[in-house]
Amino acid sequence: MTMSTDEPAKGDALYDEIRKTVGEFQDRDAAYYLLRPVGGGREWAALPEVLRPATQAELLSARVKAANRAGRMP
Repeated sequence: MTMSTDEPAKGDALYDEIRKTVGEFQDRDAAYYLLRPVGGGREWAALPEVLRPATQAELLSARVKAANRAGRMP
């Protein structure tokens, strides 16, 4: 699945088909989109053609995982 030709807005939730995870769009770097995990963390670069808008279910799952991680931190 691929993204449309429209560039996402900062904070848009995208599903990375390679990593099998949801990330929030941060910026563009040459041919790559920079994504950050939902809830924060280290950015990663992904080609736009391996990204698609995240479904509501995928975004909810990513938010629950982020809340669980935050709850386990001292």
